[in-house]
Amino acid sequence: MKTAFKSIVGTSLLTLLAACAPVGPEWVKPEVDLPPDWSESGENQFESLAIQQPRWWLIFNDPVLNGLIETAWQQNNSLEIAGLRVLEARAQLGIAQGNLYPQSQLAAGSGIYTSPANNLGGGSGFWQYGIGASASWEIDFWGRFRRGIESADAAYLSSIEARNQALIILTAQVVNTYTTLRVNQEQLRIARDNVDIQQRSYDIASVLFRNGADSELDMQQASTLLLSTQATIPGFETVVQQAQNALNTLLGKPPGSIDDLVDRAQSIPALPVTIETGIPADLLRRRPDVRQAEFNAMAQNALVGLAEADLYPSFSLTGSIGLASGGPGGTGFGDLFGSDALTFSIGPSFVWPFLNYGRIRNNVRVQDARLQQALVNYGETVIQAAREVEDAMASLNGSLAQESILVQTVESAKRSNELSVLRYREGFSDYQRVLDSQKSLFSQQQRLINQRGTSVASLVALYKALGGGWETQSGEPLISEGSREQMQQRTNWGDLLDSETLIIENGRLENKDPSESNREK
Repeated sequence: MKTAFKSIVGTSLLTLLAACAPVGPEWVKPEVDLPPDWSESGENQFESLAIQQPRWWLIFNDPVLNGLIETAWQQNNSLEIAGLRVLEARAQLGIAQGNLYPQSQLAAGSGIYTSPANNLGGGSGFWQYGIGASASWEIDFWGRFRRGIESADAAYLSSIEARNQALIILTAQVVNTYTTLRVNQEQLRIARDNVDIQQRSYDIASVLFRNGADSELDMQQASTLLLSTQATIPGFETVVQQAQNALNTLLGKPPGSIDDLVDRAQSIPALPVTIETGIPADLLRRRPDVRQAEFNAMAQNALVGLAEADLYPSFSLTGSIGLASGGPGGTGFGDLFGSDALTFSIGPSFVWPFLNYGRIRNNVRVQDARLQQALVNYGETVIQAAREVEDAMASLNGSLAQESILVQTVESAKRSNELSVLRYREGFSDYQRVLDSQKSLFSQQQRLINQRGTSVASLVALYKALGGGWETQSGEPLISEGSREQMQQRTNWGDLLDSETLIIENGRLENKDPSESNREK
């Protein structure tokens, strides 16, 4: 009864100690003031409605682009690395969680023969045998290990958001590169069309010169303009090939793999009539880099408590049990498993580095300074996110206004060219007017095509700033099947690399408020 009473008291004491609140600051989500609406939201094309289509690139109605994005999600190497970093952080979390249990567990055995020295009295040699186990458990009295788990868990969630951010960046890169490709393919087509127009003008000037009806100057000027336009074609062809190579790289493929696919006749992506932008407060939920900054601050907050726990004594419970035989007493290996061979020890201990010359206190200050940096960084990330949205909206507004004017400019340049050629043929004007009109036509067409590309880039920047697209990865695996198989063959990953686990690990927290994640664990 006495032994049982001691066991109950000891167990209750350990439970009480383990239940003590961890030292250090509790996490409080920082507040950031944001305006209720965007300053550019009054424009006709913007609507302050929640984004209904996370796959925002579908608004372009371009099946080739849709296929490229899907392939990039599956095969892009940078995204794969980001997914592997999530697995790394998950394993680190497992290490932190393991610290809640006895930190040291050992099983050992020995068989040692000892022969005393003759100058010490001599005597016969003897064998000593032993087998046993020991364990040491530092009780988490001040919450040191619980703070470590909080920090590792927040770091794990931060790695998920880092992958989500990588997904957003990758999608924007694919759309922008694809747009660059289509813009230069269109520029190439326009250059060739203008070569045809200018070739006809040159032929007219050449015939008139040979018939003595015009001077050589007009023919040479026509030739100069024609050659100048022809010289732009190799440059456009080069950019087209470079854009194709860039797309191949983003898709994790060698150069030339998708050239046939993107050579299909397809126009520059067209912009929608209206654009859903949500409100500024949505950035705190949708932008992965904002959530990542919050998780980083949360992780650092826990490290302050972990450092503060070093100011107090640590309490441990150590025990060992084993069997021993042999020695000068004459017992042998056969006695190792006898009732008299049992040996054990158990007892508490504590360690308190009270003479630390301020090192621990200064380490707490270091961690607290880093926490404040993380909190300020969170606020800065939110402000920068809002600025990026406003900049993209302003850029899109200006770009669309320019594009509208350039459409009219190109139509005017086309009509001017038609009239100048007609008047030249009929002898009512000199060739200089033809040259000027054809130069202007080619220049304005180039400006319009470039402006359309700029408009698309501005829309991409807007959706990137709004943080959309990563939600569609819910239910998708973190890493490729090839990486998973290689890692399983090389290392025992347990159930962390199971297909279902990878999907659940990636999707379980995507719609969760970061400030609630640790409370739920």
